[in-house]
Amino acid sequence: MSTALDTNELTLAEQVLDVLRREAGPGVEAEVVVTRTELALTRFATSFIHQNVADLTTTVRLRLHLDGRTAGGGTTLTGADGLRDLVARTLQGARLLPTDPGWPGLAPAAPAAASGTVDEATAQASPAERAGRVRAFVDAAGGLETAGFCRTRFTRAAFANSAGQFVTGATTEAAMDGIARVADGSGGAPADGVARAASPRLADLDGAVLGARAAAKARAAAGPVEIPPGLYPVVLEPAAAADLVFTLAVEAFNGRAVNDGTSFARIGETQFDPSVSFVDDATAADAIGLPFDSDGTPKRRVEFVRGGTTVAVAQDRRTAAVAGTESTGHGIGEASFGAFPANLALLPSGGGEGEVHEVEGPVADSGVAALVAGLERGLLVSDIWYTRVLDPRRLVLTGLTRNGVWLVENGEITRPVSTLRFTQSYPEALGAGRVVGIGPVAPHVVGEDWIEADLRAPALSLAEWNITGGASG
Repeated sequence: MSTALDTNELTLAEQVLDVLRREAGPGVEAEVVVTRTELALTRFATSFIHQNVADLTTTVRLRLHLDGRTAGGGTTLTGADGLRDLVARTLQGARLLPTDPGWPGLAPAAPAAASGTVDEATAQASPAERAGRVRAFVDAAGGLETAGFCRTRFTRAAFANSAGQFVTGATTEAAMDGIARVADGSGGAPADGVARAASPRLADLDGAVLGARAAAKARAAAGPVEIPPGLYPVVLEPAAAADLVFTLAVEAFNGRAVNDGTSFARIGETQFDPSVSFVDDATAADAIGLPFDSDGTPKRRVEFVRGGTTVAVAQDRRTAAVAGTESTGHGIGEASFGAFPANLALLPSGGGEGEVHEVEGPVADSGVAALVAGLERGLLVSDIWYTRVLDPRRLVLTGLTRNGVWLVENGEITRPVSTLRFTQSYPEALGAGRVVGIGPVAPHVVGEDWIEADLRAPALSLAEWNITGGASG
């Protein structure tokens, strides 16, 4: 991919404002976000690359407030006519909508604290560089069937509004996600092992390390046994712990959810174990993401939980106006959703970073190994998925394990366990006295395609996890 741009994003944003002023007059309040994304993806299945695609898109989002009404629209840029059509459609929509008494006004002029993390080599990564990592993953799996992807993304964006706020930023992301599979010779379900990694730099992704890890997990997961439902101590690997971080970001630390009374978060109360802290920082040197939100508010480091005490929640301009506070820079442009801390991290013990050492077997790193060694009898959980909220106030979720679960006895992994269903309150699992240990490293989590987020989660050792079913029901 090339970092060269045909048209400057900020110039495009200013052009939209100019067209709008001519069409609507000086009384309109408006903001424009222009985002150009170069996404390249190399997929593999049955241990062969079957898809290599690259996509370059420029999107323009316009939001305006006129005569007490707010309207928004967006388009994928194909030419100057598209900009004029966007303005016309958005103005027409504003005339049809009811008044908006909650309009918080435009973000004032303020400089961004950072420009974003951009790795030029990642922005220009070739298909051959991604394919090389896939080849290394497949070779390291030692003949096991493999599948997954390697992707790179380069994003540049600009924000402009009629109040004089102009900010720009850029970011790169590289991610690899792969599984290795061991067939069950008795005709049962195959065993899968997974390995994932993400970084602002493609150079940080080692396909051989990931392939060997996935293969070790798959082999160790073959021939699982069933266990009865009950409360089990668990060690959650970072991939599993990531679902807790994501759910808390969406459901708990969301300013709209707090305003509406559907979140458990209460500022000033101790709601977690003292070892738990949550921080969102899009300005960090290795952060993946833009340095401003959809309202044009510059992002900054925000603590949400400090030593177990909830000290803040994410706010955009609209939710902040309702709460009588200021935006924290977490707007995503969806008033019905609220604010989302897209760079949320659960800090490791002491808030620092430790070393990672590869070890044999299903354990991913030394932090996990140490937590497993301290487990008298419980479960090591590699990954969880298909989680759904049952009770938003207590944040009770049900979900399934996947890609490997193992029984741990006297600090040793003794046997694989079949797929499990759980029903668990995430805040209660992280509550006072229930966090036995936190790993020394919080790696970047490979994000989903439908939401751009840079969440970070360490391994967790938790005193109780409510297993409510297994492979037989």
